[in-house]
Amino acid sequence: MDAALKELAKLEKLTSSKGKSQTIDDSLESLLQSLHEIKEQVQAGDVHEETFQQLSQTIENKKKEVDDRQKEIHASVTRLGKTLDKKFPSSLPAYNNLFASPDSHASLERTIALHFLRTGQFEIAECFLEESEIVIPPTLKAQFVDLYQILKALKNQEIQPALAWTKQNRQFLQSRSSPLEFYLHRSQYIRLLLASHPPDPRPALIYAREMLRPFYPEHETEFKRLISCVAYLPLRRLQQSPYADLTSTALHFDLEPLFAKEYCASLGMSRQVPLRVVGDIGGGGALARIEKGRKVMRERKSEWSQTDELPIEIPLPPENRYHSIFACPVSKEQSSESNPPMMLYCGHVITKDSLQKMGKTGNHTSSKVKCPYCPTESVLSSVVRVYF
Repeated sequence: MDAALKELAKLEKLTSSKGKSQTIDDSLESLLQSLHEIKEQVQAGDVHEETFQQLSQTIENKKKEVDDRQKEIHASVTRLGKTLDKKFPSSLPAYNNLFASPDSHASLERTIALHFLRTGQFEIAECFLEESEIVIPPTLKAQFVDLYQILKALKNQEIQPALAWTKQNRQFLQSRSSPLEFYLHRSQYIRLLLASHPPDPRPALIYAREMLRPFYPEHETEFKRLISCVAYLPLRRLQQSPYADLTSTALHFDLEPLFAKEYCASLGMSRQVPLRVVGDIGGGGALARIEKGRKVMRERKSEWSQTDELPIEIPLPPENRYHSIFACPVSKEQSSESNPPMMLYCGHVITKDSLQKMGKTGNHTSSKVKCPYCPTESVLSSVVRVYF
């Protein structure tokens, strides 16, 4: 918005009497005053030929001033409009009512209600539920309230509520190989380590022996670093040591999004709020880009596909890039456990079946395969499986 505000300031300066040069109103007022003066001279009978010549010259000068200022204002308005067009997407076309049926309308209202609950807006959620008559199970409401109480405690550097939840859901976390419980204990260990002045590592080491030691098999390297960093106390020396990353505040504040992610996963929900993702991607420019591309291709009569597809790339932030399904660009088949995606040395990815077919020459199997997109040859033994 900086460019738009700058152009708006220029336009305001051109139309304001505070500027150095005269505005259109100033020029017209000056011309009107000159006409009144000539009128008074005519009524008094004190009129000469030079008076009308001066009046004609004054009118021409004022007309030129007004024309020049109008050109400047018009140019400024045009620049402001172009700046706003670049900043804000074009208006979307009108669509038919997508939520006309009772089921789709109820689904939309349920999505909105869950959005308020997931974002911690519980009073708004209650009001919306009363007015929409959507029924949300009380247990689900209680779970979201519990989530935000735990997140509030984590923000205040209280990890006990979060640890109580991880103990109840330890089997679920282990099935996901989640480091949440270990990171919670690590945060508490660092706080104990840096809490005393002068440094006294004994409370922290006792805590590590009781709480962190069970995680040694899965986090051996990190466990050793946590114990070894004691040799570099106090804090000032630790910040200049190879263990300086353990003094970062991110080590504590990153627990909130990680806990929210695991909590929502335990409820069978995505880590991101669906309504927010839809608004950020669609309302953030994707729909406008798609509509603009469709309009351009319609005008040029160059439809790209008969399946209502458009060759448009939508830039997305890293957190909104999903790869749950991979379709092989060679065979056009979706990957599976028996036919996983494989990455060639050049970086291109195809499915295993396509890779094996490309490696066969007649009745023999070659040790190398040529990428269909570049002249690079890859040794089959160096091809890497890709996990999405």
